[in-house]
Amino acid sequence: MTDDSHRFTTMYDECRQRVWAYVVSQAGRQVADEVVSETFAIAWRRFDDVPDPALPWLLGVARNVLRDNIRAEIRRESLAAELRAWTEEDHAEWVAERLAVVNALASLTQEERELLILVAWQGLSPRDAARVIGCSPAAFRVRLHRARKRLVQAMKTAPVARSQSRVRNLSEEWS
Repeated sequence: MTDDSHRFTTMYDECRQRVWAYVVSQAGRQVADEVVSETFAIAWRRFDDVPDPALPWLLGVARNVLRDNIRAEIRRESLAAELRAWTEEDHAEWVAERLAVVNALASLTQEERELLILVAWQGLSPRDAARVIGCSPAAFRVRLHRARKRLVQAMKTAPVARSQSRVRNLSEEWS
């Protein structure tokens, strides 16, 4: 066992229960194991930055992991609420169009939705969106092209899709 492995194992054995107890006190048992695992994964990646004593630093990392998890959950809930709001509108035509888009988007993968949202809703250029995704602009354009094709196909097969011209118009709006 290397020196770092031994030091990390010692730190883990000494601090895991206290980090877990802290997370449980902040967020409950349901997320504690995941947050503690992520905390110690970060500690391993940044082991040279871990001070002695390690517990305060580990608790700070656990706190940040919890905050990141909460922010991610809020984003998911916000998107779900937005999608629900689109489908609950009283205006039949508006609802039908939006429902077709929502259904078509729901049939895409998370990655495909993200590509379309970055370009259409966030207004990013393919070059900037590629930076967000972490790929080359050329790879992003290929993925975006495929996502658009899948969206158009999903719109064509959606039960509430109006007409082929409406699908084409929507596809152009998302371009």
